[in-house]
Amino acid sequence: MAGERFRPLKVAIIGTGYVGLTTGLALAFLGHHVIGMDKDKFKVRMLKAGEVPIYEPGLPEFLSTVWERIRFTDDIKEAVPEAEIVVIAVGTPSKENGRADTQFVEDVTREVASVLLPNHDYTIAVKSTVPVGSNRRVRHIVHKVLEERGIWEKIQVEVVSNPEFLREGKALHDTLYPDRIVVGAESPDGVDAMRKLYQPILEQTFDPPEFLPRPEGYTFPPLITTTPTSAELIKYAANAFLALKISFINEIAGLCEKVGADVVEVARGIGLDPRIGQRFLLAGLGWGGSCFPKDTAALLAMGHEHNHEMLIVAAAREVNLRQRLHAVEKLQEVLKGVRGRVIGILGLAFKPDTDDVREAPSLEIIRTLVERGAHVRAHDPVAIPKARDALADMDVEFVEDPYAVAQGADAIVLVTEWPIYGQLNLKKLAQVMCMPVLLDGRNMFDPTEARKAGFIYIGIGR
Repeated sequence: MAGERFRPLKVAIIGTGYVGLTTGLALAFLGHHVIGMDKDKFKVRMLKAGEVPIYEPGLPEFLSTVWERIRFTDDIKEAVPEAEIVVIAVGTPSKENGRADTQFVEDVTREVASVLLPNHDYTIAVKSTVPVGSNRRVRHIVHKVLEERGIWEKIQVEVVSNPEFLREGKALHDTLYPDRIVVGAESPDGVDAMRKLYQPILEQTFDPPEFLPRPEGYTFPPLITTTPTSAELIKYAANAFLALKISFINEIAGLCEKVGADVVEVARGIGLDPRIGQRFLLAGLGWGGSCFPKDTAALLAMGHEHNHEMLIVAAAREVNLRQRLHAVEKLQEVLKGVRGRVIGILGLAFKPDTDDVREAPSLEIIRTLVERGAHVRAHDPVAIPKARDALADMDVEFVEDPYAVAQGADAIVLVTEWPIYGQLNLKKLAQVMCMPVLLDGRNMFDPTEARKAGFIYIGIGR
């Protein structure tokens, strides 16, 4: 297909969260005509007014540059009928048993099928993270609705699986310069439709935005074509493996503390082996966010459903939870108890460059500290509003200045490695504290420099 003339497609994106909005704006930037549909009327009003309802670097700039090729609606009848490709990007939250709740996907599928037009060709791409077999379920729902409408023989619908691999905080980068694009389809027509959708990315024929240049040495991403079942499992397996890697180095960090080794040096020593690699070998307070916790839980549930116990994935989740509690125990030990102590928290989002606090280590640590009688004061560059909502039942003080976190505190905990924290004057922080204890939960600071600044420094695995 290389060299084939690009033809803009009509695309409907159902769901304007992190994945849907990023995908829609990127496709509009590439030249497609996009309609973003969401049932949240408030969110749609914001987008129509040119405001981005989520924090993700680059999205406001993208929205302003693609305005003529994207519009937003809360009406499925406005978004879908004239589209050639319909992308389903709605949430799949965890049920109490860990299984992914696909109700939103199924409900949207019924609504989409109810407005498809006869004598049209459509490709429905499931981008939501869904359990194995969901593609079959979506196809069945589409078939059933179209049969009930009496137009099954008059319409051509392909259903494909197109999992996303976007990192929050780097979502636009990962959309325009992906490691790979995965398409699971039962027919060549479905693959061909998605190849045309992603042609500018596959061939890298677009002019990069000024604020997001093409990475040096980046060439062409591979298009992985497979069955829908394999595509669905690729997504879960990828996230589980990354979670395993983080939990592994955190487990090694615990041993480093026992034997006197430095996990930073150990991680570097093993990461230089190309079979292992250096990424995701940063010891710290563990993983959180909307993907790893939910997807590992769903993978365990899938294994249970098929009588196949996922022992390694289960262990990774256990290590991750233990890591957060271990941080509190470190404070307990050095402070001889946290009850009545003032503890400062630097960073609330589960990672830098996002305001997402879902399953963030900060929440578990704060809850545990408050339950043990500590007074907690917290700062984050962007995530305070969402953290305040998540901790509405907790007595937590939120401050807008990171130095205010340290004022009169008995300890501060670096939870999220925002770059601004690396620029803090450690001596100034230590001087305003009651007891200068620094628990560096991301090994962000140089231990020697922190101690020179007057801190009692505690790292992870150091």
